[in-house]
Amino acid sequence: MPFLIALLGIIAAAYFWANRANNARHMAGDVMDMANDVRAAARRFGFKRQTNIHPVESIDDPRLAIAAIGAAFIELDDLPTAEQRQRLTVQLRSKLRVDATEAEEMEVLGRWFISECGGAEPAIARLSRKLYKIGGAEQMEPLMAVLKETVTDTLSDRQRDALEDITRAMRVR
Repeated sequence: MPFLIALLGIIAAAYFWANRANNARHMAGDVMDMANDVRAAARRFGFKRQTNIHPVESIDDPRLAIAAIGAAFIELDDLPTAEQRQRLTVQLRSKLRVDATEAEEMEVLGRWFISECGGAEPAIARLSRKLYKIGGAEQMEPLMAVLKETVTDTLSDRQRDALEDITRAMRVR
């Protein structure tokens, strides 16, 4: 009888560790899929990372900057909900005239830019300056259209401050 109990214990331990290893394998696969998504989005938009240059400085498409600012703007309030992300995707599609896949890839790349900037607030400041450099003050209208329709609730203090940063960077006042 003690032999059977020991055997059952060994089988249970082996099953437990096999499940943990399987979960770790799935998690590693998910991380690799995320990295591949960013890489594929970057290739689609012709984005090339250059040595000793911040990734934001390599942006040459104003739509990417607008998408990244939109993603950062909804992150200022708190962690964005699925509904907020969906509204951002819809606004990118309608205001920037892109298809669903392109809008999603722009968001993926935008979230990567945010992480490279060290958060939403520094990303908004840096991306706004870059947007002004590549598109001028004309880009303020599509950016504000995206932001206005994405955030339907009242703005948080951080979002109001970000709007001031954006208008200052775009030299609108």
